[in-house]
Amino acid sequence: MKIDPDDLAATMELDPAIIDEEDAIRFHTGLHAVSMYRESHELWKQGKKREAREINFKAHQATGCDIHPGATIGKRFFIDHATGVVIGETAIIGDDVVLYQGVTLGGVSFSKGKRHPTIG
Repeated sequence: MKIDPDDLAATMELDPAIIDEEDAIRFHTGLHAVSMYRESHELWKQGKKREAREINFKAHQATGCDIHPGATIGKRFFIDHATGVVIGETAIIGDDVVLYQGVTLGGVSFSKGKRHPTIG
């Protein structure tokens, strides 16, 4: 798993319980969820949707966080305690956004097209 330096920096800055970078990289479920999302998102943009969904599925199993690979997420994204976070396919999240456990950015319709919130 590749860790984005900006996401790691946000984790180090915003989570006072982190011991050091190694601790964050090895054990921070929010950082793992975001890192796996970023990998799946790149595959999604390349049209490799099955591979992207496979990473998404594994991330959900490992972290309790479900971030659709089609979502658009900016830099320095931080999720504290990833369990129960759901981010839908058409959600757009700007830079420097913080989410906590149990947040759902869910759909507001069953139609194709934009149906999830935009934040930041």
